[in-house]
Amino acid sequence: MTASNNPASGGYQTDSPRFDRPLSPHLQVYRWQITMLTSILHRATGIVLSVGALLLTCWLVAVAIGGEHYARVAAIITHPAGQAFLFLWSIAFFYHFANGIRHLLWDAGWGFEIKRMYASGYTVFAFVVAATAITWWLAWDKIGGGA
Repeated sequence: MTASNNPASGGYQTDSPRFDRPLSPHLQVYRWQITMLTSILHRATGIVLSVGALLLTCWLVAVAIGGEHYARVAAIITHPAGQAFLFLWSIAFFYHFANGIRHLLWDAGWGFEIKRMYASGYTVFAFVVAATAITWWLAWDKIGGGA
C-alpha cells in the first residue's frame, strides 16, 4: 500500500520531498521589511478603528439621551484608561489615514520602486507621530487643562 492509498495518511502522498517544506509562508521565515510592517499595521489599525467607532457611537447616543447616560460615558472617556484608548485610537486613525493615501497612490501606479516604497512608509510613520502630537497638544491646550 502506498502513502497515497494509506487511510492513516488521510489519502495524501506524504513521501514526496515537497512535504518537507511549510505549506504556506510564515512570518518567522521572512526578514522584516517596512512594507510587511505597514501591511500588517494597516489591517490592525482597521480593527482598532472599528472598536473606536463603537465607542464614538456610544458617546453620540449618550449625548442625545443626556443626563446620567452622558455623565457615565464622559466618566469612562475622561478616565486615564479611556484617555489612553483615545490616544491609541488617534494613532490608529492617523496611521490608517496616511497609509490609505499611500495605497491610493499605489492604485494610481505611483511608488512601486523600492526606494519610494520605503520612503513612503517612513513618511507615513513620520506623519503619524507629527499629527498625533499636534492633535493631542491642541486638545490638551484648548480643552484639557493647559490653562
